[in-house]
Amino acid sequence: MKKTAPTLELFHGRRRLFESRGRWLHPLFELEAFLAGSAWPVPEQRRALRVRDKIVGKAAALLLVRLGIGTVHAGLLSELGDAVLRRVGVKVSCDELVPRIACGTEILLEGVDDPGEAYGIIRRRIESAGDGPPGNHHLRR
Repeated sequence: MKKTAPTLELFHGRRRLFESRGRWLHPLFELEAFLAGSAWPVPEQRRALRVRDKIVGKAAALLLVRLGIGTVHAGLLSELGDAVLRRVGVKVSCDELVPRIACGTEILLEGVDDPGEAYGIIRRRIESAGDGPPGNHHLRR
């Protein structure tokens, strides 16, 4: 059986610290839990970290800003997500930039620019759906 590629990876330099094969925004909540117990518990210390994510829209960008990640590479990046990241000085690159991604969360957060507010909205959406973060990640310490 072929192993699927990670949808999200966290690096410090060339060293991979974390990976997830989760879907939607769940890998970012898994990353949050990993960082809380890591050597980088404070968002201000996380500017040296780099995330590679399969798809980054506005919701993912706001969550990455909230986590304090300094560099982001997206396979697919929406213009809304790009604007959020660049506005706070996150170094951004991507394989493909699109005006929008086909995700209801991007529409839901259209008028939201505060990472804390976005986190609350997304967390409530996950909890109301009974769709907690899946346990399909692999942590490296």
